[in-house]
Amino acid sequence: MINSSTHNQNLVLSDNSITLSIKREDLIHPFISGNKYRKLKYNIQEAQSLKLKSLLTFGGAFSNHIAAVAYAGKTYGFKTIGVIRGDELREKKDLNPTLEFAKSCGMEFKFVTREAYRNKNNTDYITSLRNQFGNFYLIPEGGTNELAVKGCEEILAEQDEQFDYICCSVGTGGTISGIINSVKTHQKVLGFPALKGDFLQQDIRKFANQENWELITDYHFGGYGKIKPELITFVNTFKNDYNIPLDPIYTGKMMFGLFHLIEQGFFAKDSKILAIHTGGLQGIAGVNSVLKRKNLPLIEI
Repeated sequence: MINSSTHNQNLVLSDNSITLSIKREDLIHPFISGNKYRKLKYNIQEAQSLKLKSLLTFGGAFSNHIAAVAYAGKTYGFKTIGVIRGDELREKKDLNPTLEFAKSCGMEFKFVTREAYRNKNNTDYITSLRNQFGNFYLIPEGGTNELAVKGCEEILAEQDEQFDYICCSVGTGGTISGIINSVKTHQKVLGFPALKGDFLQQDIRKFANQENWELITDYHFGGYGKIKPELITFVNTFKNDYNIPLDPIYTGKMMFGLFHLIEQGFFAKDSKILAIHTGGLQGIAGVNSVLKRKNLPLIEI
């Protein structure tokens, strides 16, 4: 993978002298953005070392992961196959912006029912996919595996040791696991899940080797992909105030929750907080198409 560089953008909040910095991982790469770059880095290297020609992975209709794998495949010479949740998409004449982008990168789709999609970790199901598509390098949904966690352990730099809290959004748990493994003992990691449920605790513990972390579960806005008008307002206001775009699925929910915690006095005076911007901005166009159909305000791009 190409070398990358990121920078931290500081927002000094007057209340309680809190310093909030944002690590702009979204600026790593225009198409393999943020944590997706980190997760794919060593998986791509492994696929190359195994001399495999195809990558197969799983995702939903607006998946940042699907878009990133498709572009990575195009860039590094892999055929890519996306197993897409929702067989009703097969009959639609026009794909959504995420799938259109993946298709333009050469990704082949297999649309499956939500019931069939639940077999994504089933050995027999994976075997059936190999029978259909031939041998491939399997990348799990969201990209989370040991190699992905290894990549995410590289998010924090030496300069980030000054912070008391490291905050990130949580999907499948790979990004936060890598951050947990790399923080110093004086730091605490706060994760903001985009999904409902407590199953993430167990998933994170599969990879995390420290205990200085906590999941803040009050800001999922109803679950994965669920968006409410107050979240749209926050994301648009944040962009206008700080010139930093947020996506409404992951980073928008994290920053909404983080600002609310600051207002509620969750953090001690003079705390230094680092929030990780994990990218995901490609999904805004697709989300806006849904918001438009519902006559809701759109996310500003």
